[in-house]
Amino acid sequence: MTGGATGIGAEIVRAFARNRSRVAFCDILDVEGGELAAELGAHFIRCDVTDVDALKSAIAAVGAQLGPIGVLVNNAANDDRHAIDEVTEDYWDRSQDINLKPQFFASQAVRPQMRQLGGGSIINFSSIAWRGGADNMASYATAKAGIVGLTRALGRGFGSDNIRVNAIEPGAVITERQKRLWYKDQAAIDAIVSRQALRRTLLADEIARMVLFLASDDSRMITKQSITVDAGLR
Repeated sequence: MTGGATGIGAEIVRAFARNRSRVAFCDILDVEGGELAAELGAHFIRCDVTDVDALKSAIAAVGAQLGPIGVLVNNAANDDRHAIDEVTEDYWDRSQDINLKPQFFASQAVRPQMRQLGGGSIINFSSIAWRGGADNMASYATAKAGIVGLTRALGRGFGSDNIRVNAIEPGAVITERQKRLWYKDQAAIDAIVSRQALRRTLLADEIARMVLFLASDDSRMITKQSITVDAGLR
């Protein structure tokens, strides 16, 4: 999986490890990635997903060391906030390079390995941000909308190889990063929870549960779908 060192990604890595999976993940965070890998016995590769050649090399290395990849989780992202009038062309391109482009090229690269296994599951991370009109993160929201279209295209294109492609749209998941940057006190968390149909704090573990479902044979006839996990926020 991509972006597995912290936050939602780290909880997904832990969830697969608890299920005795052979887990490999990449991230740009050396220290956090190394510590998590040591904790769980997982395989960590430092990789900047905006470098497509490095991303492809990481996927090839995992296949060579652990065997063909059966599940790919495209999680890496950056949800920086920005005013619309302040977005430059360089910022826009960088945002797409992080939030959208790697999901396509990782999926393309892993397809031959899944074909060897007779099938597989690709799980792309979108977000509910694009559905609500997130004007303070227009570039990110655009990428996350694109992921839904990408998921449907790949789901159709990879179906003949018995490869399922689905997306998850998380809501306001309260990770340490979110608390540090956007939800800085309990009042801010309470305010977002009060807008949900289910009045409990949405944590990364709940997203990991959906990833496990989409990775498992329990979802063997589900593809081309985008599933929202937001406690009824939108």
